Amino acid sequence: MPALSADPLGPEAKAALAELPEDVRAKVLKFEASLRPQSGTIQVPGAHASLKLGDSYYFLPAADAKRVLTEGWGNPPDSVTNVLGMVFPKGRTSYDGAWGAVITYDDTGHISDEDAAEQDYDQVLADMKAGEEESNKAAREAGYSGSVTVGWAQAPTYDATSKTLIWARNIKFDGQDHNTLNYDVRSLARTGVLSMNMVDSMDHLPVVKAAAADLAKTVQLSAGQRYADYDPSTDATAEYGLAGLVAAGAGVAVAKKLGLVGILLLILKKGFVFILAGAAAAWAWFKRRTGKGEVPEAESDEPAEGESKA
Repeated sequence: MPALSADPLGPEAKAALAELPEDVRAKVLKFEASLRPQSGTIQVPGAHASLKLGDSYYFLPAADAKRVLTEGWGNPPDSVTNVLGMVFPKGRTSYDGAWGAVITYDDTGHISDEDAAEQDYDQVLADMKAGEEESNKAAREAGYSGSVTVGWAQAPTYDATSKTLIWARNIKFDGQDHNTLNYDVRSLARTGVLSMNMVDSMDHLPVVKAAAADLAKTVQLSAGQRYADYDPSTDATAEYGLAGLVAAGAGVAVAKKLGLVGILLLILKKGFVFILAGAAAAWAWFKRRTGKGEVPEAESDEPAEGESKA
């Protein structure tokens, strides 16, 4: 049974709370008190895996993670249907500017790494950039923010021993002073991929890079679900390799629909900013809104999934 985090509020979180108006602070505290953080070894059944988080991080189960992403960070509910949970660093929260890793699992079929050394990630980057003009036109016409891929914040690297693929993108969104960091950690399984997607600002790259490498080591796939358990006579096989996995994560080529990874920040016509897995930007928005005396809906009276109303 995973341990419960007794007090998730570290110095940064307490400092962030102190900046808030009293009524907003009360809403935030109520929201945080309704969450069920867990530490230790966490079972993630939907991912056929466990996370050995120890005491350095804490995990929010799916229902709580979806509430953070929708009620706290303003994402549309249909964008979080496949979220299995979130991981945060110990002592930090969803509102104080820390990164949060969104956990999902995709049944991609077995992805071959036989040609790992021959993958052309420069071409993937070029494809990302080539499709931006068209996608930005459509996004802006729909009232959303456009974005430009500046380049790799970390070029894709593959660890053949742990079967882990890590990459990060430097993204510039319309009207934003600071570039966005989109960090992906993908653990290849027998017939699917466990994803930990982290979003922060580019000036936090060293911190997120270190955390991503550490989080990758926490993944323990279940017996029978490891990459080496693949049976070519019975298991489905993906139609793309590692480069295709990166392209899919960036919304290019094999990506078929809008998801958490594809679009990070949406700006609606009426001016409200909705952040997709973006804690740092969410906190900046939160402070701007409260600074004008407006209180965002950071908590809900509706019960979380699997709970009854008190």
